Amino acid sequence: MLMRIAYPLLFVLLSVGLPVRAEPLAVIIATANPLNSLTADALKLIYQRKSQMDAEGNRWIPLNLPLPDPLRRGFSLAVFSMLPEEQEDYWNIQYFNGITPPKVMASEEAIVRFVASTTGSIGYVRKQKVDNRVKVLLFITPPTEK
Repeated sequence: MLMRIAYPLLFVLLSVGLPVRAEPLAVIIATANPLNSLTADALKLIYQRKSQMDAEGNRWIPLNLPLPDPLRRGFSLAVFSMLPEEQEDYWNIQYFNGITPPKVMASEEAIVRFVASTTGSIGYVRKQKVDNRVKVLLFITPPTEK
Protein backbone atom coordinates (compact mmCIF):
# COMPACT_ATOMS: atom_id res chain seq x y z
CA MET A 1 0.00 0.00 0.00
CA LEU A 2 2.79 2.43 0.89
CA MET A 3 4.46 1.79 -2.51
CA ARG A 4 1.24 2.75 -4.33
CA ILE A 5 1.29 6.12 -2.59
CA ALA A 6 5.05 6.73 -2.65
CA TYR A 7 5.65 6.37 -6.42
CA PRO A 8 2.90 8.77 -7.54
CA LEU A 9 4.02 11.27 -4.89
CA LEU A 10 7.62 11.00 -6.09
CA PHE A 11 6.48 11.57 -9.68
CA VAL A 12 4.56 14.69 -8.66
CA LEU A 13 7.53 16.07 -6.73
CA LEU A 14 9.87 15.50 -9.68
CA SER A 15 7.53 17.11 -12.19
CA VAL A 16 6.69 20.37 -10.39
CA GLY A 17 9.49 22.26 -12.10
CA LEU A 18 12.18 22.26 -9.48
CA PRO A 19 15.31 23.94 -10.89
CA VAL A 20 17.68 21.54 -12.60
CA ARG A 21 21.36 22.37 -12.75
CA ALA A 22 22.48 22.85 -16.36
CA GLU A 23 25.20 20.58 -17.64
CA PRO A 24 28.63 22.09 -18.36
CA LEU A 25 29.47 23.13 -21.90
CA ALA A 26 32.94 22.55 -23.31
CA VAL A 27 34.45 25.35 -25.36
CA ILE A 28 36.48 23.58 -28.05
CA ILE A 29 39.14 24.18 -30.69
CA ALA A 30 41.10 21.88 -32.98
CA THR A 31 43.75 19.70 -31.35
CA ALA A 32 46.39 21.22 -33.65
CA ASN A 33 45.80 24.70 -32.22
CA PRO A 34 48.58 25.53 -29.71
CA LEU A 35 46.20 27.42 -27.40
CA ASN A 36 45.52 25.42 -24.22
CA SER A 37 43.23 27.68 -22.19
CA LEU A 38 40.98 30.69 -22.50
CA THR A 39 39.34 33.03 -20.03
CA ALA A 40 35.61 33.68 -19.97
CA ASP A 41 36.32 37.34 -20.81
CA ALA A 42 38.39 36.36 -23.87
CA LEU A 43 35.60 34.01 -24.99
CA LYS A 44 33.07 36.83 -24.73
CA LEU A 45 35.25 39.10 -26.89
CA ILE A 46 35.64 36.37 -29.52
CA TYR A 47 31.88 35.78 -29.71
CA GLN A 48 31.18 39.53 -29.84
CA ARG A 49 33.69 39.67 -32.74
CA LYS A 50 35.79 42.19 -30.79
CA SER A 51 38.77 39.80 -30.78
CA GLN A 52 39.40 38.89 -34.40
CA MET A 53 42.68 36.90 -34.29
CA ASP A 54 44.20 34.20 -32.12
CA ALA A 55 47.80 34.31 -30.86
CA GLU A 56 49.00 32.56 -34.05
CA GLY A 57 47.41 35.20 -36.30
CA ASN A 58 44.51 33.00 -37.42
CA ARG A 59 41.12 34.63 -37.78
CA TRP A 60 38.68 33.45 -35.10
CA ILE A 61 35.59 31.70 -36.46
CA PRO A 62 33.11 31.47 -33.59
CA LEU A 63 30.29 28.96 -34.01
CA ASN A 64 26.81 28.95 -32.53
CA LEU A 65 23.97 26.47 -32.45
CA PRO A 66 20.56 27.57 -33.83
CA LEU A 67 18.70 30.28 -31.91
CA PRO A 68 16.09 28.08 -30.16
CA ASP A 69 18.60 25.38 -29.14
CA PRO A 70 18.73 25.03 -25.32
CA LEU A 71 22.54 24.80 -25.41
CA ARG A 72 22.78 28.10 -27.29
CA ARG A 73 20.43 29.70 -24.83
CA GLY A 74 22.51 28.40 -21.92
CA PHE A 75 25.75 29.52 -23.58
CA SER A 76 24.37 33.03 -24.14
CA LEU A 77 23.18 33.30 -20.55
CA ALA A 78 26.56 32.12 -19.23
CA VAL A 79 28.73 34.29 -21.47
CA PHE A 80 26.61 37.41 -22.06
CA SER A 81 24.05 37.27 -19.20
CA MET A 82 21.28 37.51 -21.78
CA LEU A 83 19.31 35.29 -24.11
CA PRO A 84 20.26 35.11 -27.81
CA GLU A 85 17.22 37.11 -28.92
CA GLU A 86 18.20 39.89 -26.50
CA GLN A 87 21.41 40.36 -28.52
CA GLU A 88 19.54 41.31 -31.70
CA ASP A 89 20.15 45.07 -31.37
CA TYR A 90 23.88 44.48 -30.84
CA TRP A 91 24.14 42.37 -34.01
CA ASN A 92 22.07 44.80 -36.07
CA ILE A 93 24.56 47.56 -35.22
CA GLN A 94 27.56 45.28 -35.85
CA TYR A 95 26.14 44.10 -39.18
CA PHE A 96 25.65 47.74 -40.24
CA ASN A 97 29.38 48.21 -39.55
CA GLY A 98 30.33 45.17 -41.65
CA ILE A 99 30.78 42.69 -38.77
CA THR A 100 28.83 39.47 -39.07
CA PRO A 101 27.59 37.39 -36.12
CA PRO A 102 29.05 33.96 -35.36
CA LYS A 103 28.36 31.23 -37.89
CA VAL A 104 25.39 28.99 -37.01
CA MET A 105 25.84 25.23 -37.22
CA ALA A 106 22.96 22.73 -37.24
CA SER A 107 24.19 20.41 -34.46
CA GLU A 108 26.87 19.67 -31.91
CA GLU A 109 28.37 17.09 -34.28
CA ALA A 110 28.54 19.74 -37.02
CA ILE A 111 30.40 22.02 -34.60
CA VAL A 112 32.87 19.27 -33.64
CA ARG A 113 33.54 18.43 -37.30
CA PHE A 114 33.95 22.07 -38.34
CA VAL A 115 36.22 22.89 -35.40
CA ALA A 116 38.36 19.80 -36.02
CA SER A 117 38.91 20.71 -39.66
CA THR A 118 38.94 24.53 -39.72
CA THR A 119 41.84 26.62 -38.39
CA GLY A 120 40.71 29.36 -36.02
CA SER A 121 37.27 27.95 -35.36
CA ILE A 122 35.89 27.78 -31.85
CA GLY A 123 32.61 26.33 -30.61
CA TYR A 124 30.77 24.81 -27.68
CA VAL A 125 29.21 21.41 -27.11
CA ARG A 126 28.13 19.31 -24.14
CA LYS A 127 31.23 17.82 -22.51
CA GLN A 128 30.19 14.27 -23.45
CA LYS A 129 30.38 15.25 -27.16
CA VAL A 130 34.12 16.02 -26.90
CA ASP A 131 36.39 13.45 -28.55
CA ASN A 132 39.99 13.25 -29.80
CA ARG A 133 39.28 15.50 -32.81
CA VAL A 134 39.10 18.58 -30.56
CA LYS A 135 40.41 19.88 -27.26
CA VAL A 136 38.69 21.77 -24.49
CA LEU A 137 39.82 25.29 -23.62
CA LEU A 138 37.24 26.06 -20.99
CA PHE A 139 34.16 24.61 -19.30
CA ILE A 140 31.21 26.89 -18.64
CA THR A 141 28.08 26.03 -16.70
CA PRO A 142 24.98 27.86 -17.88
CA PRO A 143 22.71 29.33 -15.23
CA THR A 144 19.06 28.35 -15.17
CA GLU A 145 17.16 30.36 -17.76
CA LYS A 146 15.58 33.67 -16.75
